[in-house]
Amino acid sequence: MKFIVNADILLKQLQVISGALQSSTPLPILENFLFELSAGQLKASASDLETTMTTVISVDSKESGKVAVPAKILLETLKTFGAIPLTFKIQKDSYQIEISSDVGKYKLTGLNGDDFPKLPVIDKPSTIEMPSDVLQAAINHTLFATGNDELRPVMTGVFCQFGKEGTIFVATDAHRLVRYRRNDIRSAKESSFIMPKKPLGLLKSSLPAGLTQVKIDYNEANAFFSFDNVSLICRLIDGRYPNYEAVIPLDNPNKMEVDRLSFLNAIRRVSIFSNKTTHQVKFRIAGSQVEISAEDVDFGNDADERLPCSYEGKDIEIAFNARFIQDMLNNIMSTHVLIELSLPNRAGLLSPPKAEADPNADLLMLVMPVMVN
Repeated sequence: MKFIVNADILLKQLQVISGALQSSTPLPILENFLFELSAGQLKASASDLETTMTTVISVDSKESGKVAVPAKILLETLKTFGAIPLTFKIQKDSYQIEISSDVGKYKLTGLNGDDFPKLPVIDKPSTIEMPSDVLQAAINHTLFATGNDELRPVMTGVFCQFGKEGTIFVATDAHRLVRYRRNDIRSAKESSFIMPKKPLGLLKSSLPAGLTQVKIDYNEANAFFSFDNVSLICRLIDGRYPNYEAVIPLDNPNKMEVDRLSFLNAIRRVSIFSNKTTHQVKFRIAGSQVEISAEDVDFGNDADERLPCSYEGKDIEIAFNARFIQDMLNNIMSTHVLIELSLPNRAGLLSPPKAEADPNADLLMLVMPVMVN
């Protein structure tokens, strides 16, 4: 089995799928890339059993076959070459791999490609397509709000809901919640699934920019994403997602609009002086001004800043975890942010102002307050 490939192209494609590798595993073969050669194409795969990514690379070859190639040593070797041709020769009986360049030869031993886990087959899938920039935005807006509690696995992923009215992506960790709706991505039938965190992170780093179409095939057990020459298949989280609409307060008479970056930077500075356990920052909103303050009584630290704002409602004092607020402000891509409040013990809502919102999208972020010290 022999093929010739550009080292730089091979490296870039393997780096795209390398995030799916499992470094510490009882199955040594999962520390390898699976190479499948046929008809002048090399199909490379990486898997951790839950998630598998594949990419297809054009090579110079008329042969076919498969072998599992040690991923770490191959990646480290390819990084030392530029855009030069490399010749791979694989012995079918011993799985010894010889890589030849203009200046030298390098040998390593692979494994039987037949022992690599088989890709799951999605029977009778539902299908939906969306531009890569829409899926990228959905991941960016929601992934940070997923939970880490393995006792509640459904909250460790992103809930994806498709229907005739549009598509909704939801993430929550019980302290904060993000709902991202798209009215331009629709499905003929109502369906949903819960996508795990790791494959979403892999998609986030590998999705191409622009309007490349991403095809999603899914059933109750697995989802298959394909775009350009890359594909990702993952096992879905089994379970019933909580009724997220029930926790979103509808009556929020207090509305503040403030410059997002000024607000974010003020919170960053003030939170340095907050309690290192609670990360509590307090907002006192009155008239056309918001006061942001924090203190750490144990060390005698405190700070406060004042910012101009546009505010409608009664004077209010409310406290939040600074880290949660910062995460949300970092993921709202608008010049200003609208914050809607009702009571000091009720959740606050963050969103882009209507004047700056995407007409095809609706982004809503919810954060629970903390008790004012």
